[in-house]
Amino acid sequence: MHRVLGDRRAILILLGPALLVYTLIMLVPMVWSLGYSFTKGNSIEGFTGSGLDNFTRLLDDPAVHEALWFTLKYAVIVTAGQVVAGYLLALLYVFFLKKASALVRTLVFFPVILPTVAVGLLFQKLFQKLFQVAPQPGPVNSLLNAIGLEPIDFFGSAGSAFWVLIIMDIWRSMGFYAVLLFAGLMDIPDEVLESARLDGASGLRLIRHIVLPLSLPVLLSSLIFSINGTLKVFDSVVALTNGGPGTGTTPLTLYMFQSSFTYSEYGYGSTIALLLTVVCLLVSLAVYRVSRRDNTES
Repeated sequence: MHRVLGDRRAILILLGPALLVYTLIMLVPMVWSLGYSFTKGNSIEGFTGSGLDNFTRLLDDPAVHEALWFTLKYAVIVTAGQVVAGYLLALLYVFFLKKASALVRTLVFFPVILPTVAVGLLFQKLFQKLFQVAPQPGPVNSLLNAIGLEPIDFFGSAGSAFWVLIIMDIWRSMGFYAVLLFAGLMDIPDEVLESARLDGASGLRLIRHIVLPLSLPVLLSSLIFSINGTLKVFDSVVALTNGGPGTGTTPLTLYMFQSSFTYSEYGYGSTIALLLTVVCLLVSLAVYRVSRRDNTES
């Protein structure tokens, strides 16, 4: 092994194909997109240089501000929901269900493998039927009318549609994080847990003082994985609300897509993509630095 790792030709043969594919699929499009940020036009009219006009427009565009605020708000809430729900499920698997958790893990994980469009349409139909306003009120709104309360139309306002989206995405993905965190909890040595129990730790004390500190690395990995995914949310929004009502549930990804392919403003769309890349990078660095500082203090 040392002989192979010390041979530059062997390293090049082993890593070269992967690096080439990564460069062609990831790095070249990123550089290409960066170049588009300094142009205006489209593939039909042609492209001309625009200098920093796209960046100036980005700073002054209220639609970008609204989409950025929605993206950050969505990412924080869904990330917290995914990781917390996943961790609670993982604790349930390990300390309560134990060997009987296989069936529950499978059932909870099942929504993860479903197409996002199918889940979005399911939630859309479910909420439309339960909270139908016209022509006849749905069962929930009929009950609200019976007790003198106003009916609810969850897709009639941006605020309520936002929470339907939150519920859907947490339900759809919590099974994945439950399995990920379950694997991390299984790595905690049984001897450590038994020693803690002999010292009087049990229940919440055991989880708070023993299990939680030992599972911090996998928790932080889940956090970074989740925040990067939620910042780039696209398919679930398109399937459930398509950014509506109005632009109330439009994230940066959807606004970038609309700018590039609906309005044929490739340069401006690339500028929005650059903004999203910078946001993802800054958030990941912030989470990494906080976790590194906490590990150093520990």
